[in-house]
Parts: sequence; structure tokens; C-alpha cells
Amino acid sequence: MYNKSGLSPIEIKILQLVAEGMDNVEIANTLYISRHTVKAHLTSAYRKLDASNRANAVYVAMKKQYIN
Repeated sequence: MYNKSGLSPIEIKILQLVAEGMDNVEIANTLYISRHTVKAHLTSAYRKLDASNRANAVYVAMKKQYIN
């Protein structure tokens, strides 16, 4: 299920965890997924947000109120 942002729920969750300061390995361990899966979701989120890196993605997601 996607919301108005076009981001999937897992992409939003991962962006929230990035915003909280977690790295990919910590996110993978928290969500019980591989770090490669985390990277794939982040890459997809970057594309949807037109962001070039994780800091920019978090900034855009916060500005658009997709994450807190």
C-alpha cells in the first residue's frame, strides 16, 4: 500500500529510522531484513523523492511531512 507520497510503508519506516540516526546495518537488524534490502528501499525512496543521498532524502521527507 502506498500513500500520497508514492513511498511504500517500508520506505517511510526506513527513512524514519535514518532520521533517528541509524545506519543501514542497524536498520536491517531492527527490521529483520538484510542490509542489501535496506539499501534497495533507500535507493527507491531517493528516486521517488528526487534526492541524491540519505540526508537529502530525510530533509525532503520531513519537509513534506512524510516522516517526523
